[in-house]
Amino acid sequence: MRTQRQVVDYSLQKRAVLRELLAGRVGTYDVCDASPYLKNAARFHGEPTERRCPICRSENLTLVHYIYGDELKQSAGQARTLTELPVLAMTLREFQVFVVEVCLGCDWNHLVEQYLLGRDGLTGEGEGTSEQNAAGAGGAGRRRREAQR
Repeated sequence: MRTQRQVVDYSLQKRAVLRELLAGRVGTYDVCDASPYLKNAARFHGEPTERRCPICRSENLTLVHYIYGDELKQSAGQARTLTELPVLAMTLREFQVFVVEVCLGCDWNHLVEQYLLGRDGLTGEGEGTSEQNAAGAGGAGRRRREAQR
């Protein structure tokens, strides 16, 4: 996606959790604890992958995309399909996406990555909007944008 920015990858944390599990310092019930809400979101809004679950190795993982942001209001915290994200990115200024992998077989779940989406990531439109905000808000919009860069 063109507006994806500030990506945080949690693969090192995932490897550390799996290492702790294999060493016996953490139990399977501690890492396989997906809530019923997360499992339902994976069933109805998730994106199936070809990767096998690292715990049970019998099911493929499903990715669930949760969105959060001020402009979303009551939609914040909802799971969305991957096809809905570009449409939202063109209509909203900025929102955060959290990607969680889930195994529907053994309830393994882990945060995979997080990133920002939205129109603020577009270079041409973001500069014009910044100037309009600066003129209308006494420079507060420009300072906020410069701080984000």
